[in-house]
Amino acid sequence: MANENQNSSKKNFAQQQNSEQPLDTGTASTNSFPGGFQAIATAYGDYTKKSFEDAKSFVEKLSSVRSLDKAIEVQTEFAKTAYETFVTESKKIAALYGDLAKQSHNPFSLGR
Repeated sequence: MANENQNSSKKNFAQQQNSEQPLDTGTASTNSFPGGFQAIATAYGDYTKKSFEDAKSFVEKLSSVRSLDKAIEVQTEFAKTAYETFVTESKKIAALYGDLAKQSHNPFSLGR
């Protein structure tokens, strides 16, 4: 009876060791995600900071304007700049999301 318990314990221990290997692989692949998430968070932070600074500059320019024509000109310039910044930063962030998706898919396709 004691031999059966020892054999059973050895089998359980061997199964636990074998089951930890895929967990380690999953953990290794998850460790690459924080860099991608950090890059995305940084890009959003940079875009937010730039947008805030552009809006602040716009308000300062608009408050110093004395004619309607000049106000329309300042507003048009701001709208054009804001749109261009939005498009540029959106493309950058979309590329970062694409890279993150590729990173997240690669560890799982290695076993094939």
